[in-house]
Amino acid sequence: MSPPASAHRPFAARSLDWLRENLFSTPANALITLLTLALLLWAGSSFVSWAVLHAVWGRADVATCNALFGQGACWAVIADKWRHMLFGIYPQGEQWRSALAVVIFCAIIVLSAMRAFWHVWRLLALWLSGSLLCAWLLAGGFALTPVPTALWGGLPITLMLAVFGTLFAFPLGILLALGRRSALPIVRAASIVYIELVRGVPLITVLFMASIMFALFLPEGVSFDKLLRAQVAIVLFNAAYIAEIVRAGLQALPRGQYEAADALGLGYWQTQLLVILPQALKITIPAQVNSFIDNFKDTSLVIIVSIFDFLYAVRQAVISDLDWRHYFVEGYLFAMAVYWLFCYAMSHYSQWLEKHLSRDHRL
Repeated sequence: MSPPASAHRPFAARSLDWLRENLFSTPANALITLLTLALLLWAGSSFVSWAVLHAVWGRADVATCNALFGQGACWAVIADKWRHMLFGIYPQGEQWRSALAVVIFCAIIVLSAMRAFWHVWRLLALWLSGSLLCAWLLAGGFALTPVPTALWGGLPITLMLAVFGTLFAFPLGILLALGRRSALPIVRAASIVYIELVRGVPLITVLFMASIMFALFLPEGVSFDKLLRAQVAIVLFNAAYIAEIVRAGLQALPRGQYEAADALGLGYWQTQLLVILPQALKITIPAQVNSFIDNFKDTSLVIIVSIFDFLYAVRQAVISDLDWRHYFVEGYLFAMAVYWLFCYAMSHYSQWLEKHLSRDHRL
């Protein structure tokens, strides 16, 4: 099959055709395009002038930044406060442990995304060993100074809450989705009640219930760690949303898939694990990643139960210092860049995963 004739045209000619068809097809579209470009050039040039050309870079004292206040960004606040921004109130002499835990955590995530580790036992060994190592580094003991969870904070807390909040919520969400479609009335009713109840309240309410109200129902003298309670709340909250995403994937599959599994003599769980769920989960990859990204950003709400996540650590590192508190915008931009980096990585990986798993569309 020969390529279309347009493929033989010069790149410049094809680019002009694309611009004419998409941006300048009508006088109204041309006007909107020109206005948008003008606005972007004005805003972009102002931002570049403030953030790059007239900015204070590297380590500098606050007097240098005050001399240019309003004219350029003071990135020196990042160079001065980056340890407090990344690790919060974790003891300064032990912050190397937090940094190593973040590196290990990110390495686990990257290795898990590689096809070579797509085996149940390999993933289980990787996550179990890596999680225990990170817990040892953060908590201490066995030749390391113990650090209570009340002093944990910053990026390690955000990563831990987001990753484990998704890791444990995912299988629970699948079970809830299957339960909502179950032929057993009690299982179906219980799944519907749980999903609708949790999805009907904000995450702040669930965190508050887990941190404050849950302790009131425990026997006297029995208590759970505050961080653990927040983690459980996030898992239970995310499971309800994941359940609805998975249910949408299950409903999208044609009835013929179930009939084919029945013809092969497969039982219920064999049908679900080998035929139905792999297809349903592949269909819902974009929605699942969107849920993961939301979960990663929603971890900033744990400050309501006095857990110092990354965003709050950035805020406190700048606001609590009277000399640097005027440069909180630069601190928030730094936090935004870190959040964007992780969210973009998840989004980009999901696109690769969709293409990799779309075997039925390959030539």
